[in-house]
Amino acid sequence: MIHQKLIDSLSGQFGQLLSNRPDIPGQQELQDQMRTMLQGTFARLDLVTREEFDAQQAVLLRTRERLEQLEARLQALETDSAPAAEDNDSTPA
Repeated sequence: MIHQKLIDSLSGQFGQLLSNRPDIPGQQELQDQMRTMLQGTFARLDLVTREEFDAQQAVLLRTRERLEQLEARLQALETDSAPAAEDNDSTPA
């Protein structure tokens, strides 16, 4: 899961930062609190993986292409039917 990988990475970097300062008391508690805070923050975000994003982008591209094809087809049908409608309107009743 993207959240857990990111949390682990950030927590590891934070731990490395703290390991360079052994004089800071309560390092483990601080790391635990940081991990909890990160988990809460990322839980509120609506994140997706790059693979999920790319898949949805491909679906959107195909949908747009199909929409453009349908719009062109509709335009052609409207253009073809317009002269026939004008001819019917001009005939005497």
